[in-house]
Amino acid sequence: MTVLLPPSTEVDAGRRVFAPRTDVFSRRIGVRATIVTVAALIAAVAVGVFALTLGDAPFSPGEVLMTLLGFGEPRAELVIIEWRLPRVLAALVFGIALGIGGAIFQSLTRNPLGSPDVIGFDAGAYTGALIVITTMGISVASTAAAALAGGAATALLVYLLAFRRGFTGFRLIIVGIGVASMLASVNTWIILNADLRIAMLASAWGAGSLNVITAEQVAIAACVIVPIGIAVATLADRMHLLELGDDTASALGVRTGGTRLTLIILGVCLTAAVTAMAGPIAFISLAAPQIARRLTGSASVTLTASAAVGALLLVSSDVLAQRLFAPTQIPVGIVTVCLGGVYLVWLLIQEARKR
Repeated sequence: MTVLLPPSTEVDAGRRVFAPRTDVFSRRIGVRATIVTVAALIAAVAVGVFALTLGDAPFSPGEVLMTLLGFGEPRAELVIIEWRLPRVLAALVFGIALGIGGAIFQSLTRNPLGSPDVIGFDAGAYTGALIVITTMGISVASTAAAALAGGAATALLVYLLAFRRGFTGFRLIIVGIGVASMLASVNTWIILNADLRIAMLASAWGAGSLNVITAEQVAIAACVIVPIGIAVATLADRMHLLELGDDTASALGVRTGGTRLTLIILGVCLTAAVTAMAGPIAFISLAAPQIARRLTGSASVTLTASAAVGALLLVSSDVLAQRLFAPTQIPVGIVTVCLGGVYLVWLLIQEARKR
């Protein structure tokens, strides 16, 4: 997405560089981002189709495509449409939500570590869900509402603690890491004091899993994620203007405080919606925006490319979760943590070299 700036201004690695701009330059950047987004989406769909072919009852890609088009046999429709498709759709939709959520917070903090799972919003959503699960039992509606409430309360707490005569992304990250650590201890205490059966269910769910996802859960999550994604898209230009600094953004007509708070709320809702349905899935929000930024060659994160890369990362991770130890299926969150840990080490090394 191209940010509209005054005629002779470019943005280069967070700095304002005065140089002539041409329509050709802007168009080239836009085309590259579009190509990356479309390629990532096509790859994500291809991996999803491949996932539909795997299992105890294997199918060829041709059989899968015919079944998706409505020309499959009854057995294929049962296995592919009823049993496997909800999981693939969940990976795609949840990956998009996590990619957008990560892009929002990395843009606001202007830091590649500015991710909901690092800042602690995932932990807050998990705390809210745990309280309901251990007191009322597992219910889609109540768990979703509690996760949203927990994520929102954590975001408000972190924002208030980090706000000191203005907003700085680094302070938000440091405060968020501290709050996340405290909430992790609270979550452990809740599980240790819960009934054994409930504690085992909560622990498995807390790893982040798509193993038992249903079409109903995907539909509920989509009803939350799609409107929020549209709302974020309408604020994309203002979000990128905030990257230039509050003074510059205000001079260009952006209400910095209200816009930032709105984006934080929307980002938290995206993360909490995923956490409510599948548990906290780590590192997709952290990695997807940075991978997308490097692929597009842009100076800042791009929402559409981050969403597409997030979908590709999560659906690929879920295939690994299904097949690495087949016939046993592990939670996808274990795979994303392992892959994300390697990525985080690499990212920290890169940031240290820059400094």
